Amino acid sequence: MDFEVAADAGMAGGRLDAMLARALPAFSRNRVKDLILAGAVAINGQTVTEPRTKLKEGDALVLTAPEPVEAEPMPEAIPLDILFEDEHLIVVNKPVGMVVHPAPGSLTGTLVNALLYHCGDSLVGIGGVKRPGIVHRLDKDTSGVMVAAKTERAHAGLSAQFADHGRTGPLHRLYIAFAWGRVQQARGTVNAPLGRDAANRLKQAVRRDGRDGREAITHYAAEARYGAEGWDIPRFPGTRETARPNKARVHVPHGGPPLVAVPI
Repeated sequence: MDFEVAADAGMAGGRLDAMLARALPAFSRNRVKDLILAGAVAINGQTVTEPRTKLKEGDALVLTAPEPVEAEPMPEAIPLDILFEDEHLIVVNKPVGMVVHPAPGSLTGTLVNALLYHCGDSLVGIGGVKRPGIVHRLDKDTSGVMVAAKTERAHAGLSAQFADHGRTGPLHRLYIAFAWGRVQQARGTVNAPLGRDAANRLKQAVRRDGRDGREAITHYAAEARYGAEGWDIPRFPGTRETARPNKARVHVPHGGPPLVAVPI
């Protein structure tokens, strides 16, 4: 499929990849760059393979996008709890026990397999492949809402919002967890860098030594308490400014009780 763009005055002097991505919002800039490198873009009839090529006013651009190829995971008729769906995206409630992406040991029965079957031909393709554009993650043993894009444009927009972590954009993520034990502070913010646990590389831990630690911020509040005889099972709604694997499992118990259920 060919997409034609005429470079106007506002595009003159700009980079080819940036200007094409702006003119064709259905394609992310990375996707446009890949297509340019593959020889799928021509300026005034001449193939150009340099993404940094500067444009001139009046240049005639043609991007030839290949038809999306079939995704490797096979579609499977797996029931989905669909919360919302339109031509751009789908929102589902992922159950406990379902893996999101196919991987060794879990090649079938995943959310991707289910979405490929359900969405079928409504998938326009992400990165040239007929697949759902999943922009965030949930562990196998975690239930919760997940959103997947059907088009490149929706995928680019959702990716940008999730990358912003609600700091400047409209998207906010709320998580609920339960802790076992007495909580000293009913609410607060934990700002502690996370990295691989020095004693167990398979786990995450707070890293104060400045090595292997990445910024991680969690806001939390104990909104309800259950139990008696001095034991609490607080229900924590928490928001995350940064996305790090298992962050709440490490942050909320940091200096407090362990979490017994974390939908993250």
